[in-house]
Amino acid sequence: MKAAVLGSPVSHSLSPILHGAAYAALGLAGWTYEAIECDEARLADLVRGCGPDWAGLSLTMPLKQAVLPLLDSAEPVVTQVAAANTVIFANGSACGFNTDVAGIMTALTEAGAAPTGPAVILGAGATARSALAALHALGLREATVAVRDPDRTAGLRAAADRLGIAIALRPFNDPVVIGEYLLISTVPRGAADSYAERLSGAGPGPAAVLDVVYHPWPTRLAVAARQSGAIVIGGFEMLLHQAARQVALMTGRPAPTEAMRAAGLAELERRAAGPGRGVGSPS
Repeated sequence: MKAAVLGSPVSHSLSPILHGAAYAALGLAGWTYEAIECDEARLADLVRGCGPDWAGLSLTMPLKQAVLPLLDSAEPVVTQVAAANTVIFANGSACGFNTDVAGIMTALTEAGAAPTGPAVILGAGATARSALAALHALGLREATVAVRDPDRTAGLRAAADRLGIAIALRPFNDPVVIGEYLLISTVPRGAADSYAERLSGAGPGPAAVLDVVYHPWPTRLAVAARQSGAIVIGGFEMLLHQAARQVALMTGRPAPTEAMRAAGLAELERRAAGPGRGVGSPS
């Protein structure tokens, strides 16, 4: 069986390492998983060209919303956040899933950082919408979202309405949150550096920080958060757990998470020894 991750750019993706490790641990010798460069213009042809020998696709930027018209069905959270990062092929149909939400939830809860108070999300894209869904599923009914361009928040506001979670939009560098809070950064490497500078100064900071960037790691935000005493969760944990759900969906078998973790960390260590690039969307 075949599977792949689609996106543009996609050469940085860690997904082939994670899924390949899962197939090896599960003894699925006939399964393959590759990275395919694909922009929005090519997406329809690629999805429609997947025959019965295809188990599924992982999707990263800029395809999570573009894929929606190509789906025959979707799990409810896909409709709520208007983003799918997974397509499963079965009986000639393409079904959409969003495993980013589960990835965020698991990363937070395993780190002991499940929100009980205020939460701030940096960014307004597809991953930010998934973060809203994760916070809602974990019991929050309101969140602050710090955005760089207020004119590009229609999708975020619509997702919040569908989820039933109230959001307060704030300028990116001034979220105005009082007390200990959970900070989830969904922006690319470097975009949250201003928050790193703030955490290095005086005053209360977040109780926990999840930064979806996973390479290179740690980011300036992660370093500053750790120095301030916050719980810090790297994007690798989110990536790992969203990939684990993808493996389960595609293979019908429980994902070997620890084997995937070991392979992923080994690859990140290899990349850290040479030139690398940052990513702001799990893939």
